[in-house]
Amino acid sequence: MPSIFARVAELVDALDSKSSDFGRAGSIPASSTKTPQLILGSFFMYYVYALSSLRRNYMYLGMTSAVKRRMSAHNVGKEKTTRPYLPFRLLYIESCENRIEARKREKYWKSGTGKEQLRIIRDGRA
Repeated sequence: MPSIFARVAELVDALDSKSSDFGRAGSIPASSTKTPQLILGSFFMYYVYALSSLRRNYMYLGMTSAVKRRMSAHNVGKEKTTRPYLPFRLLYIESCENRIEARKREKYWKSGTGKEQLRIIRDGRA
């Protein structure tokens, strides 16, 4: 029976290999090397992500623990707020240790400074 630390390392490796499907646009997330949170035997890691509409001048910011599911929901029109702006590309993704940290980072990216940085990434001026 592997130790709990070996199991956490195994889950982190599995998550890293799954999340690489999207790549990481923009800068490398500062918290990408931190250990995910283990709560009551469950594995939780949250992500803050930014989407950019390919047809209109629109960016969407959100947070989730299931990036693939959320990207799919946005791109097939299941989300009312983003449906008029389909299709999307993933502009930026950042991993966070927990929901509280993810919410703080989401608030930053929704601020004036954060939005301006996302525009720079989107427009390729970085």
